[in-house]
Amino acid sequence: MSGPCISEARRLRVAVRTLCDFTAREGDLDHRFTPAPSAEEGIAGHAEIARRRGEGYQREVALAGVVEGLEVRGRADVYDPAARCLEEVKTHRGDLSRMAANQRALHWAQAKAYGALLCAERGLAEITLALVYLEVGSGRETRLEQRCDAAELWAFLAALCRRYRAWAKQEAAHRARRDAALQGLAFPHADFRPGQRALAEGAYKAAATGRCLLAQAPTGIGKTLGTLFPLLKAMPRHDLDRVLFLTMKTPGRALALSALRQLEAKGEAGTTAEPGGGPSEAGPERLPLRVLELTAREKACEYPGRACHGEACPLAAGFYDRLPAARQAAVERGWLDREALREVAREQGVCPYYLGQELARWCDVVVGDVNHWFDANALLHGLATANRWRVGLLVDEAHNLVERARGMYSAELDQRRLARLRRSAPPALSRPLAHLARQWQGVVKEAGLAEAGEPGRPAYRVLEGVPEAMVGALQGAASAITDYLGEHPEGGSVELQELLFEALAFTRLAEAFGDHSLCDLARHGRGRALLGLRNLVPADFLAPRFAAAHAAVLFSATLAPPGYHRDLLGLPAQTVWQSVASPFAAGQLEVRIRADISTRLRDREASLSPIVAELAGQYHRRPGNYLAFFSSFAYLEQARVAFAEAHPTIPIWTQVRGMGEPERDAFLARFTPEGQGIGFAVLGGAFSEGIDLPGERLIGAFVATLGLPPFDDFNEALKARLQARFGRGDDYAYRVPGLIKVVQAAGRVIRGPEDRGTVVLMDDRFARPEVRARLPVWWQLPGTLGDAGGPTHTAGPSSGPASQP
Repeated sequence: MSGPCISEARRLRVAVRTLCDFTAREGDLDHRFTPAPSAEEGIAGHAEIARRRGEGYQREVALAGVVEGLEVRGRADVYDPAARCLEEVKTHRGDLSRMAANQRALHWAQAKAYGALLCAERGLAEITLALVYLEVGSGRETRLEQRCDAAELWAFLAALCRRYRAWAKQEAAHRARRDAALQGLAFPHADFRPGQRALAEGAYKAAATGRCLLAQAPTGIGKTLGTLFPLLKAMPRHDLDRVLFLTMKTPGRALALSALRQLEAKGEAGTTAEPGGGPSEAGPERLPLRVLELTAREKACEYPGRACHGEACPLAAGFYDRLPAARQAAVERGWLDREALREVAREQGVCPYYLGQELARWCDVVVGDVNHWFDANALLHGLATANRWRVGLLVDEAHNLVERARGMYSAELDQRRLARLRRSAPPALSRPLAHLARQWQGVVKEAGLAEAGEPGRPAYRVLEGVPEAMVGALQGAASAITDYLGEHPEGGSVELQELLFEALAFTRLAEAFGDHSLCDLARHGRGRALLGLRNLVPADFLAPRFAAAHAAVLFSATLAPPGYHRDLLGLPAQTVWQSVASPFAAGQLEVRIRADISTRLRDREASLSPIVAELAGQYHRRPGNYLAFFSSFAYLEQARVAFAEAHPTIPIWTQVRGMGEPERDAFLARFTPEGQGIGFAVLGGAFSEGIDLPGERLIGAFVATLGLPPFDDFNEALKARLQARFGRGDDYAYRVPGLIKVVQAAGRVIRGPEDRGTVVLMDDRFARPEVRARLPVWWQLPGTLGDAGGPTHTAGPSSGPASQP
């Protein structure tokens, strides 16, 4: 082994896979050889090969060596000492001959790197290397072998390390500069907001002790900056490799990037952020911090509708040949929000989406959606696991994670999609699709579901388990479609690909089926059935993700009761609960309860008149901008029509189903400081959380619902499952998620220390003690209103952290 002293090599470490990914990739980006096996399928495939090899074989062989000043480490899959044969195992789907040559070359590079380390460690003069490809659908094994000389393998590995060493030294120098700067990082404002310091201290302690923090903190204290600042301070002191700021929606990313701009400017140094962009490059005090914003592929794509390979897209052709220069240009720029990343990609002629995927390996702070860590095939979780990163997670608006995670680990099959596809499918797929269609009919028949609308017979049923014959047919169809797409990469329709992805998602979840999920069938008419695998308790899937992070801070204005989130998210046993006292002064928020109104379905018609009177009365007492929330679009429309007829001179605007981003922006644009009127919206929708309308832009909110999920067969099944597992079925299925929505909607009103506003809760159930106990403590509700002209109850300051309901 050659190179500089061991002390330097210890600073310059690299995993074999990272080394080869960095140095051995060349040619086109090519994603025609899809869909690739999932991470779980890859692990299972490796285990299957190990099982087949039997006794005498060594598995997961740890290897390490100092090569050209780098400490190179990795684990070889399988080694047979008797035959002196090292196997590198790869899983795949479809025809192996369709694999791109540059992908095969990468696999050989990994095998040779492991072979070089093994020969050096065990004093071997030569070794046999084998690439073992396992087709996950059929279990077929394909073996490719090379007999290699140890000296040649070492020369090959040394060449890779020389190519990587300059980058490694650059990265080590960047890490040293970053950590030195973060040691002296100062808060960008003269002082913390009330409550913000307590949150920041809690977040820092979580990073310092390697724990999970569940932090409930009121709107308006600056939660984004109050969590980012302490995690950045903790990076050098507690050896964090990455900070990941994960959001539920696009506005959350914008808030995180805004906070990072303030921190990047190093407030006390006097540099400033450029309007609408990253920190100024001109000032010498720019924080040496690499920030990356991850966006979805469909939003980043420069050539929508084109396939991701060199023959179809100019940015995919020669992608890996241009990647080194693009990567270097990007890290030198440092600030890589969506537009900055796009500029670099355009200058270098590469795909911005896949450039972002590459830079996730090299940036200090990554801002992106929660799916990048928690989804089954999450990019950031995969990178952290492979590279053994110490990660600090920040999860914004964490009250939404239960529902988001349920969606990540649920799947649905549409009978109509299959019927449409069968009419246009190629002949090679007719037999497996026909078999799948027969299984569909069998599932519907066995469930005994009538067509929708027939009296006395349900159109929905929770099945006792996953229909195994249906899953078998799905696996057969998925394998056939994959083979077909492998042979005809340009011949797959969108419908064919969608069915394939549905089938793969469903079969993967079926393999992990347990009491965390249910299987249900809904029939909306002849040939219109939906078969679903619905996750109910995401904890089983999320617990390993939290365990993989060094520390995690989940924060929101509505995280009580903490037991709900601990149970359903699978948070570690030592998770800390923190409730930050509200900073708002007495008199800022007038809260009224209309206990004379029932918004139950049977009382909807009777509720319209008093609701209309309440809205109009409050508007006339204090004209300005208001939001009125209802439980459904149907209820909203009833109230809107009644209000417009009774008060045609009061301006109103309305949320409608399926509003796109321009329509949502137009809705919010009506809330101007000088404006007046009432926006009608649905509770739990786009306008009940995650929007910021400070000051006179919004002075009040009406909530005409308790926010409870609908009382239907699914939610009753959910209630029963949660009762059996946690003993809190009614709370966890109905009350807690409903009141979270209510408090989130009410939280739109007071956004800062100068705001004044009104919240009117319109339903008699808000007067019940068990419901009032779960409303924010600082609201202080001593009584209720019997009519619109009764006494007003004004919220006062919080006397301390909210107690757990």
